[in-house]
Amino acid sequence: MSTSEPWLTLQRSYEESAKILQEAGKEVYVAYHESELVGFILLSMQGAFRGYIQTVCVMQAWRKQGVGRKLIAFAEARIFRESPNVFMCVSSFNQQAQRLYERLGYETIGVLRNYIVSGHDEVLLRKTIAPWSEFCNAD
Repeated sequence: MSTSEPWLTLQRSYEESAKILQEAGKEVYVAYHESELVGFILLSMQGAFRGYIQTVCVMQAWRKQGVGRKLIAFAEARIFRESPNVFMCVSSFNQQAQRLYERLGYETIGVLRNYIVSGHDEVLLRKTIAPWSEFCNAD
């Protein structure tokens, strides 16, 4: 993770990356092809943005092969059991990821200027299946 984009531009070290993966309350799901780790996704199901995809990571050799889409589909199914919203941020310089998320139905709901590193913004995205009031009353 720390040796490829977008984490290089975001200046995230190996140590910082490992620490994020071990934070309490986070859910980490991994994708394997046979015995090879090909990607992972990190979710937060707590706080104001319950259903937040914090990290989608696909190993460079496996990019553009559908791994990211499958990880996100898995995360959405997980999140939509408990929340009508999926949130995530994407770096302003990460055009490839922005195109993928748009194709998957995510909408921009805000921009966090210079949020992680100076000169680059984080774009807050949301995909929803219902307002909270309807979701909570659907049972």
